[in-house]
Amino acid sequence: MSVARMLFCALVALAVSLAGAPGVFAQSLQAGMNAAAARNYVRAAEIFLPLAAAGDARAQAYLGFMYQRGQGVPQNYVVSAAWYRCSANQGFANAQYQLGLMYDKGQGVPQDYIMAYVWLNLAVAGAGPEREQWVRVRDAVLSKLTLLERQTAQLLAFSQPPRQPCLPIQTGL
Repeated sequence: MSVARMLFCALVALAVSLAGAPGVFAQSLQAGMNAAAARNYVRAAEIFLPLAAAGDARAQAYLGFMYQRGQGVPQNYVVSAAWYRCSANQGFANAQYQLGLMYDKGQGVPQDYIMAYVWLNLAVAGAGPEREQWVRVRDAVLSKLTLLERQTAQLLAFSQPPRQPCLPIQTGL
């Protein structure tokens, strides 16, 4: 068993042991957000990782963001997209939006305007005050599609995109 795999298993075990204490999760998530706000990204990543491995969509989205930007962790678009996908699969709109942008740009995933539209459209459905901006981005991606691609993308968004596993994260190395 590789060292990385052993570390991952240990983190999952820690997260599972904390699962019986939802208050601990909420406090930990807040502690991670506080660390990120204070620009202590290494500490934030340490806090978010076990939460994300245990399935917390918000922690997964935070890790996706941190890997995308290289804050507290090495920049890695593949890992970023995987964490966003974990969160997006749970319906977390911010992660859906970020994953849609990654498909649009081909960062960490193959460039695919159909999948970009699907994730952006799902994000818009769950958006808050950022909805108008997200609609403009979604519609800009839509303009890149042919009529048949538009119909395919809208059908996929309506029926939900096919589930893809997000863990363990495979980097191809």
